[in-house]
Amino acid sequence: MPYRRTPQVQARLDAQREAILTAAGALLAERGYGGCAVSAVAERAGVATGTVYKHFPGKAELVVELFQRIVGHEVAAVRTAAETPGDPVDRVVAVVETFAERALKVPRQAYALLAEPVDAPVEAERIVFRRVFRDEIARHVRAGVREGRLPPQDADLTAAALVGGAAEVLVGPLTTKGADAVGALRTFIVRALGGRYA
Repeated sequence: MPYRRTPQVQARLDAQREAILTAAGALLAERGYGGCAVSAVAERAGVATGTVYKHFPGKAELVVELFQRIVGHEVAAVRTAAETPGDPVDRVVAVVETFAERALKVPRQAYALLAEPVDAPVEAERIVFRRVFRDEIARHVRAGVREGRLPPQDADLTAAALVGGAAEVLVGPLTTKGADAVGALRTFIVRALGGRYA
């Protein structure tokens, strides 16, 4: 008869895994990907290094799951922001502004999510992350073209360019300008889309 975990054992393992992810999240926000060594995560979580390896094969797999969790929260936030009243240009601006404002609150984490050198599995997750935001923006660009509020354009290409431009602003020297960078992004987005007030 195969071994089956009791509910108490499973609850303890789930709590351990959650503590590990929480510790990794704190380290990512403080020190970036480079600071998320398995030993550092274990120490922050209050568990043995071997315990981390029981839950995750290595650092990259741990951070991939952490990225998925963070991105899930970010996507939910920008989708909520994009549902505000207004035309499609306003919605695209809301997506980028919301992402930018949230990123600037945790700049080290934003850098890790967007540009820090990482292992291949994390880089693959980063590409997924960018595509999710591209697709959200493209949805609103298509609506703007369909409604005649934006000139005809390739919505996916425009959205990819906006995501890339926003990422560059957020990880580059302009991040020290905070709110100024967000305002400049707003102007850039409207002009790039070909909106009425460009």
